[in-house]
Order: sequence, then C-alpha cells, then structure tokens
Amino acid sequence: MRVVLAGYNIDSNVLEEARKAGISPDRLTPEVLCAAYARISRDPRPVGELRREALEQVEKARKSNRSIIFGMGHHSVAEHAVFNFDLLGISRLAIEELEHFRLCSFTEKSQRYITLDHDFVIPDEIRDTPFEAKLCEIVADQSELYKKFNHTLLERLEKHHPELTTKKSGRRLLSGWAKEDARYVTILATNGQLGFTANARNLELIVRRMAASPLAELRELGELLHERAAAIAPSVLLFTKASSFDLETAAELKDLAKQILGEERGATGEEDPVRLVESPNNPDDIVAAAMLARASGHSFEACRTAASNLNREKLAGLFEAAMRRMEFFDNPGREFEHVSLTFELTVCAACFAQLKRHRMTSQSVCAYDPDLGLTVPPSIAECGFEDDLRKFADRVEVVFHDLSTMNPEAAPYVLTNSHRRRVLFTTNLRDLYHFARLREDSHAQWDIRDLATSIGREVARVMPLGALLLCGKDRFVERFEKVFGRKPRVDPSDLDP
Repeated sequence: MRVVLAGYNIDSNVLEEARKAGISPDRLTPEVLCAAYARISRDPRPVGELRREALEQVEKARKSNRSIIFGMGHHSVAEHAVFNFDLLGISRLAIEELEHFRLCSFTEKSQRYITLDHDFVIPDEIRDTPFEAKLCEIVADQSELYKKFNHTLLERLEKHHPELTTKKSGRRLLSGWAKEDARYVTILATNGQLGFTANARNLELIVRRMAASPLAELRELGELLHERAAAIAPSVLLFTKASSFDLETAAELKDLAKQILGEERGATGEEDPVRLVESPNNPDDIVAAAMLARASGHSFEACRTAASNLNREKLAGLFEAAMRRMEFFDNPGREFEHVSLTFELTVCAACFAQLKRHRMTSQSVCAYDPDLGLTVPPSIAECGFEDDLRKFADRVEVVFHDLSTMNPEAAPYVLTNSHRRRVLFTTNLRDLYHFARLREDSHAQWDIRDLATSIGREVARVMPLGALLLCGKDRFVERFEKVFGRKPRVDPSDLDP
C-alpha cells in the first residue's frame, strides 16, 4: 500500500509568494488534480504519472475537465477542486441563505462571543429610498438597547455567579452569556464575517442559485465567488447562470399556494414551537427490523414481521444490544437512519442561526413572520427589559410592513433576532442523536437547548426504545446508568476543559 499526499489547501499569500518567485500561475490551480483523477477510471498509468502530465499541460487538463465534467456529465470530478473564502461585510440575512447549502464548511463570527459594534449592511433595495434613514435610526436605537441589555445582564450574572468572576475563563463565560441574550435585539442587517470552504461542484450550484436571488446582496455575493474562483480554475465552473428552474419555480408555487389556500392565514400568535407532524407507525419496529436484516441477511419484510411479533422484553433486548457499548461520542448504527421524523418548528432568528448548521437534515424554511410573535430571553424579562424589547420590535415591524409594500424580499433585513419563522424539519433518528448530544447539552445556548429537549421528548413518546440514550452529552452517564445499571467507560466530564 502507498498513500501519497497529492495536495492540500495553501494560504493565498503563500501562493502569491510562489508567483513572485517565478512559478507560473497555471501550475497553481486545483484543476490539474481534477483532470488527473478524472482519467483514473480509463488510464492504466499510476495516478502520480497522471498528475505530473496534467501539471505540465494545464490547458490540456482544462480541456479534459470541460469534456469530462460538462460533456460526459461526470460532475463529481469537480469535487476534487476546493476553495476557501474569507467573507466580510455580509449581513446575517445573507449568511442564512449561504449556509443553507449542505456540503460546505462554514465558521462564522459568533454574535454570542463577540461584542457587536453594530456595523450593518444597507441593502441596495433600501439605499437611496426613504427607508434608508429609517434603517439607520433603527440601528442607532438598537445599539443603545444592546449596550443597555449587555451591561445589565453581565452585572446580574456576576452577582449570581461570583465564583466565576475570579478567573479569566469564568469572566469570559459570563460575558458570553450576557452577549448571547443581548443580541436578541439586533436586526438581520447586522454585519457578519465567516470562513467558507466549498468544492467546485457545490460552489457552482451556489453561484447559480445566488444569480436567481431577488436580493441584490446575494446576487453580488454569487458574482464575487464566481469571479474569484474562476480566475484560478475556470474549467470546473461553467453552469453558473440562473436557470428558469431557479428563477421561476418558487414564484409559481407561491401563486398556486395563494389560489389553493387563499390570502388570509388566520390568527397565528404564540404557538407550540415543536410539533411532530409526521412519523411512521411503530417506528421502533422499523429500526429493530433493520438491525435483524443486517445481522441475519433475511429480507426486511421477514424481519419486520418478526420484530412486530416480539414481546416488549425481547424487542428492548435488541436495542440494548445495539447501544450497551456506546460512549457519549458514539452514534447508534445506520439502521437508526431508516426512521424519519418530521417536525414543524417555530423558531426565532437567534435559534435558527444554530439550527441551520445541521445541514444533513431537511429544512424547508418559511419567511420571517412578525405574526408568530417574539422570543424573549428569560434573562431579559427578569431584568425588566421585556417591554423595551417588545416596543423596539413593534417599531421595526411598522418599517417591515411598510417596506413589504415596496420590496417584500428585502423587508426581513429590519427584523430582529427575536422574530420567528416556521421551519419544516425532517431528520432520521441517528442524526437526532448527534443533534441531541450537541444541542441538549448544558453547554448549549438556552434557546436551541429548549428546542432540542422538546424534540427529544416527542421522539421518546413515539419510539421509547429508539430514544433510550437520546440526550445531551452532559446527561449521557446518568441516562446510560439508568438503562444498563452501570456507568459507561468514558465520562464526558473527564474531558471538559
């Protein structure tokens, strides 16, 4: 066996140094890897030789890429080219749209850990209109409220947790708790920044979808991403123009929905934030049958019949056998993926900012809707600031509704992190284990922790055996000991910093 490191990400400053040292820019493109790997299936030569040839004949490699990727339809070849982008001066609203794309990597400036300076985007749809002055007024007032909330929340936390004020790490933790609740007053036009990594295949999709966006900020983002990547690797980014599918489908479906359902939605108001709206019958039996099928080689149909005939004790024995060797960092087997559960969630922007990161789930996201009410952090209410938050929300909602008459797509820029939207959320049981470990843990932010706890409660109601160890990382030892009468081998608290 041989393992060869064929390439890796390099900082653009190093690449610039290489160019200045006389290395041709053509030799510094990931396209040569795409071209070499594309030929593996039909060329018997060692892959190292194919890479050397592609490196020496870059134009030939580019021609080969266009032929193989776009002519023959082998788009997976483009996945070998990977790009890293620094994104700055981009609004929270635009970040939400970008992070909708699944097979990419994002690390974002957190509003929970960094004190906000309230830089904000003035969208082209608002610039040079009467709404520009209103947006600036909103940001100025938001800034004062944020400072007021943050200062008072931190003082309150220091009084409640004096033991944490004696160490730098403790003071940092208290500061983070204060910021994460103060940010509920900030609007979606607030600036953010992030590191973004994507392979060429996914980048091409993003550029094409951005080109169809009704928001100028997203169209500009797509153009800049394309411009920067195509300058380095033009042969792996071709289908970047918005198609009629991208441009027209959503609008037609919106019109049909109005015809079917009417214009009026009726009262909404405060509602249960977690509703399990779809799950299979006897989901524990499905997982048990999948485990039996894999272990025995029998048909799923036969195993489903056998599982449904098991008494409670024997059925539980299957799940216990599948889980008794798990540690807090383990997910159950892939058999748990054969049960899908669909929830209708009502979440605020602050919570959705975390929910959207679970991109392997299926999320159909509705527009922000002030009629769904506000999420008010308990700490804000306890400090006597709920009325301040609600009055500010009332003000931005007036601007939102006025702006909606001119440009409904741009109106959400003025809404706050407290405003809500509906999300249809479909996931499998195995992915829910990962979700619960991370989001139901005591270290998680309170809003998404409450959401994860409610989701877990609904799952346990319909499939108690599948949910035996569904909990946050901090409760894993307790839950494991309750189920198996002994502690697991690894206690997560032993690993906490």
